[in-house]
Amino acid sequence: MTLLGRLLNKRRAGDTHIAWNLPNLRGPELLTLTSEHFGHGDAIPLEQCAKTIGGDDLSPHLAWTPPPSGTAQLLLVVEDIDVPIAKPAVHCAALIDPSIGHLDPGALNTRQPAAGVQLLRSTVGCGYHGPAPIKGHGPHHYIFQLFALAAPVGSASGAHRARPRAFLPGITAPVLDRGRLTGVFER
Repeated sequence: MTLLGRLLNKRRAGDTHIAWNLPNLRGPELLTLTSEHFGHGDAIPLEQCAKTIGGDDLSPHLAWTPPPSGTAQLLLVVEDIDVPIAKPAVHCAALIDPSIGHLDPGALNTRQPAAGVQLLRSTVGCGYHGPAPIKGHGPHHYIFQLFALAAPVGSASGAHRARPRAFLPGITAPVLDRGRLTGVFER
């Protein structure tokens, strides 16, 4: 796998197509998103990585500053911008009740998400999927993005069934605030 990683080293999705850069998800950037497991730009611990590479696939602790008044729902999107494909891979997408101020480790588990969390479809399934980059491909950046939405994104919109690249551009609720946190992992 190291050879494959080296061969694909120059090929990376980049951040052009992440949720953060979609015109409909633009807004103020006043939410502060943090984790007890890693700081902005720091390495994501192996525990939060995929089981296929020796991790526990445990979603990290995440906390944020209170969203603005009028927030109806929070949208969390986690994307790997360094995958060797045309667009970033969505590792997790979830709708969160705005009364929640943090997520404990494992809160984005597919089998039993935390109360107030609705898991959406990601690139590879539903729920949190930890980092598992190609060995030798270099560092991968995982962008955790949190959006405070002025209106809920309901199941009527097909959010739970739609692929992220189809669902995210169709969100029409105004973004009242947003924040992001970047973690890095390399094999």
